[in-house]
Amino acid sequence: MHDSPETIRMLRARIADVERARARDAPVVVPMGHDAVDAAIGGGIMRARLHEIFAETIDDGGSAAGFAAMLGMQLARPGATIFWLRERAAEARGGCLHAPGLAELGIDPGRVILGVMDDALGLLRVAAEVVRCPDIDVAVIELWKNPRVLDLTASRRLAVAAEASGVTVLMLRADAEPGPSAAQTRWSVASAAAVPLEAEAPGYPTLSVRLLRQRGGSADRQWEMEWDRDQGIFREAALSRAVVPLSGGGSLATDGQSRTG
Repeated sequence: MHDSPETIRMLRARIADVERARARDAPVVVPMGHDAVDAAIGGGIMRARLHEIFAETIDDGGSAAGFAAMLGMQLARPGATIFWLRERAAEARGGCLHAPGLAELGIDPGRVILGVMDDALGLLRVAAEVVRCPDIDVAVIELWKNPRVLDLTASRRLAVAAEASGVTVLMLRADAEPGPSAAQTRWSVASAAAVPLEAEAPGYPTLSVRLLRQRGGSADRQWEMEWDRDQGIFREAALSRAVVPLSGGGSLATDGQSRTG
Protein backbone atom coordinates (compact mmCIF):
# COMPACT_ATOMS: atom_id res chain seq x y z
CA MET A 1 0.00 0.00 0.00
CA HIS A 2 1.06 3.56 -0.67
CA ASP A 3 0.24 6.70 1.29
CA SER A 4 -2.38 7.77 -1.27
CA PRO A 5 -5.89 9.04 -0.48
CA GLU A 6 -7.15 5.56 -1.37
CA THR A 7 -4.75 3.95 1.11
CA ILE A 8 -5.83 6.32 3.86
CA ARG A 9 -9.49 5.65 3.02
CA MET A 10 -8.92 1.89 3.17
CA LEU A 11 -7.10 2.11 6.50
CA ARG A 12 -9.89 4.23 7.95
CA ALA A 13 -12.41 1.67 6.73
CA ARG A 14 -10.46 -1.15 8.37
CA ILE A 15 -10.33 0.80 11.61
CA ALA A 16 -14.09 1.36 11.46
CA ASP A 17 -14.61 -2.38 10.90
CA VAL A 18 -12.86 -3.35 14.13
CA GLU A 19 -15.93 -4.62 15.97
CA ARG A 20 -15.05 -4.66 19.60
CA ALA A 21 -15.23 -2.41 22.62
CA ARG A 22 -12.23 -1.67 24.82
CA ALA A 23 -12.41 -3.58 28.11
CA ARG A 24 -13.26 -1.05 30.84
CA ASP A 25 -11.27 -2.88 33.47
CA ALA A 26 -8.15 -3.42 31.34
CA PRO A 27 -5.09 -2.95 33.56
CA VAL A 28 -3.08 0.21 33.02
CA VAL A 29 0.18 -1.71 33.51
CA VAL A 30 0.83 -5.05 31.81
CA PRO A 31 3.55 -7.25 33.38
CA MET A 32 6.14 -8.48 30.92
CA GLY A 33 6.82 -11.59 33.02
CA HIS A 34 10.52 -10.97 33.68
CA ASP A 35 10.56 -10.10 37.40
CA ALA A 36 13.59 -7.81 37.32
CA VAL A 37 12.35 -5.88 34.29
CA ASP A 38 8.86 -5.50 35.72
CA ALA A 39 10.32 -4.24 39.00
CA ALA A 40 12.45 -1.69 37.14
CA ILE A 41 9.51 -0.20 35.23
CA GLY A 42 6.90 -0.05 37.97
CA GLY A 43 5.25 -3.43 37.47
CA GLY A 44 5.15 -3.65 33.69
CA ILE A 45 4.60 -1.78 30.44
CA MET A 46 2.08 1.04 30.63
CA ARG A 47 -0.83 0.95 28.22
CA ALA A 48 -1.97 4.12 26.44
CA ARG A 49 1.58 5.44 26.21
CA LEU A 50 4.27 5.91 23.59
CA HIS A 51 7.23 3.52 23.90
CA GLU A 52 10.37 3.57 21.73
CA ILE A 53 12.28 0.48 20.58
CA PHE A 54 15.68 0.91 18.92
CA ALA A 55 17.71 -1.76 17.15
CA GLU A 56 21.14 -1.70 18.80
CA THR A 57 22.86 -2.15 15.43
CA ILE A 58 21.61 -2.28 11.87
CA ASP A 59 21.87 -6.08 12.08
CA ASP A 60 19.50 -6.17 15.06
CA GLY A 61 16.47 -4.84 13.18
CA GLY A 62 14.78 -8.24 13.10
CA SER A 63 15.29 -8.72 16.83
CA ALA A 64 13.89 -5.26 17.56
CA ALA A 65 10.87 -6.02 15.37
CA GLY A 66 10.42 -9.29 17.24
CA PHE A 67 10.51 -7.45 20.56
CA ALA A 68 7.87 -5.03 19.27
CA ALA A 69 5.71 -7.94 18.14
CA MET A 70 6.06 -9.67 21.52
CA LEU A 71 5.15 -6.51 23.41
CA GLY A 72 2.26 -5.93 21.05
CA MET A 73 0.94 -9.41 21.79
CA GLN A 74 1.15 -8.75 25.53
CA LEU A 75 -0.50 -5.34 25.34
CA ALA A 76 -3.33 -6.27 22.97
CA ARG A 77 -6.31 -8.12 24.35
CA PRO A 78 -6.92 -11.68 23.09
CA GLY A 79 -7.97 -11.58 19.46
CA ALA A 80 -7.47 -7.82 19.16
CA THR A 81 -5.95 -6.31 16.04
CA ILE A 82 -2.43 -4.87 15.95
CA PHE A 83 -1.81 -2.11 13.40
CA TRP A 84 1.73 -2.19 12.01
CA LEU A 85 2.70 0.85 9.94
CA ARG A 86 6.07 0.77 8.15
CA GLU A 87 8.06 3.30 6.20
CA ARG A 88 8.97 1.79 2.82
CA ALA A 89 12.68 2.34 3.51
CA ALA A 90 12.40 0.12 6.60
CA GLU A 91 10.93 -2.67 4.51
CA ALA A 92 13.48 -2.21 1.72
CA ARG A 93 16.42 -2.49 4.15
CA GLY A 94 15.02 -4.83 6.77
CA GLY A 95 12.80 -7.15 4.75
CA CYS A 96 9.08 -7.79 4.70
CA LEU A 97 7.15 -8.50 7.85
CA HIS A 98 7.37 -12.27 7.99
CA ALA A 99 4.08 -14.07 8.71
CA PRO A 100 5.76 -17.43 9.58
CA GLY A 101 8.11 -15.54 11.91
CA LEU A 102 5.15 -13.98 13.70
CA ALA A 103 3.51 -17.39 13.98
CA GLU A 104 6.70 -18.82 15.50
CA LEU A 105 6.42 -16.17 18.21
CA GLY A 106 2.87 -17.28 18.96
CA ILE A 107 1.21 -14.37 17.16
CA ASP A 108 -1.60 -15.02 14.68
CA PRO A 109 -0.54 -13.11 11.53
CA GLY A 110 -4.22 -12.58 10.80
CA ARG A 111 -4.36 -10.21 13.78
CA VAL A 112 -1.82 -7.87 12.18
CA ILE A 113 -3.00 -5.16 9.77
CA LEU A 114 -0.01 -3.92 7.78
CA GLY A 115 0.38 -0.59 6.03
CA VAL A 116 3.53 0.44 4.14
CA MET A 117 3.96 4.16 3.45
CA ASP A 118 6.34 5.72 0.95
CA ASP A 119 7.94 8.15 3.39
CA ALA A 120 8.04 9.20 7.03
CA LEU A 121 5.66 12.14 6.56
CA GLY A 122 2.98 9.96 5.00
CA LEU A 123 3.46 7.32 7.68
CA LEU A 124 3.09 9.82 10.53
CA ARG A 125 -0.07 11.25 8.95
CA VAL A 126 -1.69 7.81 8.82
CA ALA A 127 -0.37 6.99 12.30
CA ALA A 128 -2.07 10.09 13.68
CA GLU A 129 -5.41 8.75 12.42
CA VAL A 130 -4.79 5.25 13.77
CA VAL A 131 -3.64 6.36 17.22
CA ARG A 132 -6.73 8.52 17.71
CA CYS A 133 -9.03 5.52 17.27
CA PRO A 134 -10.15 4.21 20.71
CA ASP A 135 -11.09 0.80 19.27
CA ILE A 136 -7.45 -0.12 18.61
CA ASP A 137 -5.21 -1.68 21.25
CA VAL A 138 -1.70 -1.41 19.78
CA ALA A 139 -0.08 0.51 16.92
CA VAL A 140 3.49 -0.24 15.82
CA ILE A 141 5.07 2.66 13.91
CA GLU A 142 8.27 1.64 12.14
CA LEU A 143 10.62 4.32 10.81
CA TRP A 144 14.04 4.15 9.18
CA LYS A 145 16.95 6.30 10.37
CA ASN A 146 16.20 9.79 11.73
CA PRO A 147 13.63 11.56 9.54
CA ARG A 148 13.41 15.29 10.18
CA VAL A 149 9.63 15.14 10.54
CA LEU A 150 9.98 12.94 13.63
CA ASP A 151 10.82 15.71 16.07
CA LEU A 152 9.78 16.36 19.67
CA THR A 153 6.53 17.98 18.53
CA ALA A 154 5.54 14.93 16.47
CA SER A 155 6.42 12.66 19.38
CA ARG A 156 4.31 14.71 21.78
CA ARG A 157 1.34 14.58 19.44
CA LEU A 158 1.50 10.80 19.32
CA ALA A 159 1.93 10.56 23.10
CA VAL A 160 -1.03 12.86 23.79
CA ALA A 161 -3.21 10.99 21.29
CA ALA A 162 -2.26 7.65 22.86
CA GLU A 163 -3.22 8.81 26.34
CA ALA A 164 -6.51 10.24 25.08
CA SER A 165 -7.57 7.19 23.05
CA GLY A 166 -6.06 4.36 25.10
CA VAL A 167 -3.96 3.10 22.17
CA THR A 168 -0.46 1.90 23.05
CA VAL A 169 2.12 3.11 20.52
CA LEU A 170 5.34 1.19 19.90
CA MET A 171 7.75 3.33 17.88
CA LEU A 172 10.20 0.95 16.19
CA ARG A 173 13.48 2.48 14.97
CA ALA A 174 16.34 0.97 12.97
CA ASP A 175 19.68 2.53 11.99
CA ALA A 176 18.64 5.50 14.13
CA GLU A 177 19.96 7.59 16.99
CA PRO A 178 17.69 8.45 19.95
CA GLY A 179 16.59 12.06 20.16
CA PRO A 180 14.22 14.18 22.26
CA SER A 181 10.84 12.50 22.61
CA ALA A 182 7.78 12.18 24.80
CA ALA A 183 8.10 8.40 25.13
CA GLN A 184 7.27 6.70 28.42
CA THR A 185 10.10 4.20 27.92
CA ARG A 186 12.96 3.78 25.47
CA TRP A 187 14.59 0.40 24.78
CA SER A 188 17.58 -0.85 22.82
CA VAL A 189 17.38 -4.43 21.54
CA ALA A 190 20.05 -6.80 20.27
CA SER A 191 20.02 -10.45 19.34
CA ALA A 192 21.38 -13.03 21.76
CA ALA A 193 22.18 -16.72 21.47
CA ALA A 194 19.51 -19.15 22.64
CA VAL A 195 20.30 -22.32 24.59
CA PRO A 196 19.12 -25.41 22.66
CA LEU A 197 16.40 -27.50 24.25
CA GLU A 198 16.44 -31.27 24.63
CA ALA A 199 17.44 -33.27 21.55
CA GLU A 200 19.11 -30.11 20.20
CA ALA A 201 15.73 -28.52 19.46
CA PRO A 202 15.91 -24.74 18.93
CA GLY A 203 15.79 -22.78 22.16
CA TYR A 204 13.47 -19.98 23.14
CA PRO A 205 13.92 -16.68 21.27
CA THR A 206 16.42 -14.71 23.34
CA LEU A 207 17.13 -10.99 23.32
CA SER A 208 19.55 -8.62 24.99
CA VAL A 209 17.40 -5.67 26.07
CA ARG A 210 18.58 -2.39 27.56
CA LEU A 211 16.27 0.14 29.19
CA LEU A 212 17.69 3.46 28.00
CA ARG A 213 15.12 5.79 29.51
CA GLN A 214 11.85 5.92 31.40
CA ARG A 215 9.85 8.91 32.50
CA GLY A 216 9.93 9.33 36.26
CA GLY A 217 12.26 6.40 36.85
CA SER A 218 15.82 5.13 36.62
CA ALA A 219 17.21 3.50 33.49
CA ASP A 220 20.43 2.30 31.86
CA ARG A 221 19.91 -1.32 32.85
CA GLN A 222 20.31 -4.40 30.71
CA TRP A 223 18.88 -7.92 30.77
CA GLU A 224 18.86 -11.05 28.66
CA MET A 225 15.32 -12.25 28.19
CA GLU A 226 13.69 -15.36 26.75
CA TRP A 227 10.28 -15.30 25.10
CA ASP A 228 7.86 -18.09 26.04
CA ARG A 229 5.37 -18.16 23.18
CA ASP A 230 3.04 -20.59 24.94
CA GLN A 231 2.67 -18.37 28.01
CA GLY A 232 3.06 -15.11 26.11
CA ILE A 233 5.63 -13.78 28.60
CA PHE A 234 9.28 -12.84 28.89
CA ARG A 235 11.47 -14.47 31.50
CA GLU A 236 15.08 -14.45 32.60
CA ALA A 237 17.38 -16.26 30.21
CA ALA A 238 18.50 -19.64 31.55
CA LEU A 239 22.21 -18.85 31.26
CA SER A 240 24.34 -15.77 30.77
CA ARG A 241 25.09 -15.42 27.06
CA ALA A 242 27.13 -13.17 24.84
CA VAL A 243 25.30 -10.92 22.42
CA VAL A 244 25.76 -12.06 18.83
CA PRO A 245 24.91 -9.84 15.85
CA LEU A 246 22.93 -11.28 12.99
CA SER A 247 24.58 -11.62 9.62
CA GLY A 248 22.96 -12.56 6.36
CA GLY A 249 19.85 -14.31 7.63
CA GLY A 250 16.77 -12.80 9.18
CA SER A 251 15.55 -12.94 12.73
CA LEU A 252 12.24 -13.25 14.49
CA ALA A 253 9.55 -11.17 12.82
CA THR A 254 11.24 -10.16 9.56
CA ASP A 255 12.54 -12.25 6.70
CA GLY A 256 15.87 -10.43 6.66
CA GLN A 257 15.99 -10.09 2.89
CA SER A 258 17.09 -6.62 1.84
CA ARG A 259 15.13 -4.95 -0.91
CA THR A 260 16.37 -2.46 -3.45
CA GLY A 261 14.48 0.18 -5.34
